[in-house]
Amino acid sequence: MTQTQTTPPAAGPDFRSDNVGAAAPEIIAALARANADTATGYGGDTWSQALQTRFSEIFEAKVSVFAVATGTAANALSMAAITPSWGAAFCHERAHILTSEVNAAGFFSGGGLIVTVPGPHGKVDPAALDATIAAQGKGMMHRSQPASVNLVQATDLGAVYTVDEVRAVTEVAKRHGLKVHMDGARFANAVAHLGCSPADLTSRAGVDILSFGMTKNGGLLCDAIVVFDEAVARTIAWQIRRAGHVWSKGRFAAAQLLAYVEDDLWLRNARRSNALARRFDTGLRAIPGAGLWAPIEANEIFLRTDPRTMDALERAGIRFVRRSADMARFVCRFDGTEAEIDALLAALATGASHG
Repeated sequence: MTQTQTTPPAAGPDFRSDNVGAAAPEIIAALARANADTATGYGGDTWSQALQTRFSEIFEAKVSVFAVATGTAANALSMAAITPSWGAAFCHERAHILTSEVNAAGFFSGGGLIVTVPGPHGKVDPAALDATIAAQGKGMMHRSQPASVNLVQATDLGAVYTVDEVRAVTEVAKRHGLKVHMDGARFANAVAHLGCSPADLTSRAGVDILSFGMTKNGGLLCDAIVVFDEAVARTIAWQIRRAGHVWSKGRFAAAQLLAYVEDDLWLRNARRSNALARRFDTGLRAIPGAGLWAPIEANEIFLRTDPRTMDALERAGIRFVRRSADMARFVCRFDGTEAEIDALLAALATGASHG
C-alpha cells in the first residue's frame, strides 16, 4: 500500500509514528551505567545473562532472548528460524512482513514464500487460515510446503488480538503442524490494553517465537527475539550471527532491554500512549461524519476521511501519514501530550465542518 508522510508548512503535533518520539530517560540512564569498566563481548557479559533470567520471569517459563538492532531483523530472522527455503509462511494481507519489509522474511529464509490470509481489522481469520493452508498442497512435490504463521500484535490496523483469538489461530496452525510467530512491535500496547500476562498472550496461547518490540515504545536502538520453543532456540543463534545481528558490545543492547522492563516501564509507557489514543476516540464521537477503519484498542488510529479533510489537517500543522485516499494514520506516543490530542481533534472538527 502506498503511503506518504505529510510535510506541513509549520511543525505541529507529530502523529507520524511512535518511532519519532524520544527514548525513555530510564533507558538512556541505563546505557550510561553500563558504560563503565570492561565487559566480555558477544553476549558473555553480566547484562546479557541477566536478560535471560529477567525475561524468563516475565514470560513465566524458560525463554531464550536475542537482542537485535531492528524490528525488521526480529521479524525476518524469527520467520527464517521457522520457515525453510521451500516453506510457505501465512500472514494477514496487511501484515508488516508483507507490506513494509521488502520480503526480508523470504530473503533470510532463503526463499520462503509468503501467502496471505484475510480477516477483519488486520487479524488473521482462523477459518480462512485453515482453508488457505489446506489449499497450499501439503505433500505435493511442486508446491511450497506450509511451515509457519505470522500474527501482528497489535495489528497493522491498530486492533488487538484477545488471548482467545490468538489461541484460535494457533490451534489451526498446530493442527497443520505449523510454527507460529508473533510480530510484537507493539506487544506492550496489546498487553496493556488486555491487562493479561505476557505468557497468556504468547507461549500459553501457542506462540513459538516473538518479536519483542521496544523501539516504538520509548526504546533507543534495540528490539529483541524471544524464543519459547527450545528446538528453535538451539539453532536461531547461528542465523542471527550469519545475518550480522550479534552485538559485539552486547552489554549495551542488554542494558536497554533490561531497563525497558524494569519496574514495568514498558507497560507504563504503553498505557500512556494507549490512553492518549482513547482520548482521541472519545473526542472523535462528537465530530459528525468522522469514522474509523478499525477500533482503537492500542495506540494507533486509522481514520476514515477524505483528501480535503487531510489537506485541512496539514494546513493546521498536524503531522500524520496518508495511507490511501480515504485513510489517514495517527500514532500516539508515550511522550505525547493531551494538548496534542486536543489540537488534532480541534483541527479535525474544523476540517470536517469546512469539508
